[in-house]
Amino acid sequence: MKSAIKLEVNFESGKSLLGSCFFSTPYKIIDITENKKVGDLHLMLMSSSPGMLDGDVTNLNIHIKSNANLQLHTQSYQRLFQMREGATQQMDVVQDENSCFVFLPRPVVPHENSIFKSVNNIYLSKGSLLIWGEVLTCGRKNNGEVFKFTSFQSVTNIFINQKLVVKENLFVQPNKLLPDVIGQLEGFTHQASLLILDEHYDFNLFKDEMVALYANMEGITFGISKLPVNGVVVRMLGYKAELLYDCLVDIAVYFKNKKILNGFG
Repeated sequence: MKSAIKLEVNFESGKSLLGSCFFSTPYKIIDITENKKVGDLHLMLMSSSPGMLDGDVTNLNIHIKSNANLQLHTQSYQRLFQMREGATQQMDVVQDENSCFVFLPRPVVPHENSIFKSVNNIYLSKGSLLIWGEVLTCGRKNNGEVFKFTSFQSVTNIFINQKLVVKENLFVQPNKLLPDVIGQLEGFTHQASLLILDEHYDFNLFKDEMVALYANMEGITFGISKLPVNGVVVRMLGYKAELLYDCLVDIAVYFKNKKILNGFG
């Protein structure tokens, strides 16, 4: 099935508002903003399908206008079912000046023999803030499907002023290279990544702050690297999808609160 989602977020009278919006089966966009006075817009991407099926092609186009803030949520874990040909997804995001986009989707669960590729193109402008996360599981543990999927690839390209500044390429093909060996996941079964880009924020202390918060947490290991532009990438390994997802959410909330306290928010 070919599906499409297209939406625009405007900024009017101090608030971020949903402008034009289009979606096709099986998707639907709903506004779940609780505090209308804050100014941020919270949208949820819902689907009547149990997950991605063989042959599915999904295209998402998001345009966030100047000064608008959008946090896009997903309804549940994204399941990738058994496939022969595979499924694909492309997401194109355009952020105008001083806009904010937060996307922390629920973890991905690739079933046995699933084949999936996603390409994300994000175009940032002056003063825009991006918080982008992803959690990939090993599959359905309780069904004995640990790394039984055929292939999973997620490519994220981030552009500033039309110049490619960050390229993230997560490619897992268990039948070609076992993910749990030395140099790969080394026994861990779940992985997460978080990208934060903000030209105004001072990230010099961010690494030390994250180490203080997570160094003693059981069941995970993590690392933080600065990007070639002003931003960081956080990578985590663990055994439980919900724990990693909660960590990404907590880091995003922590960052936004620090930004506000420092007078940037």
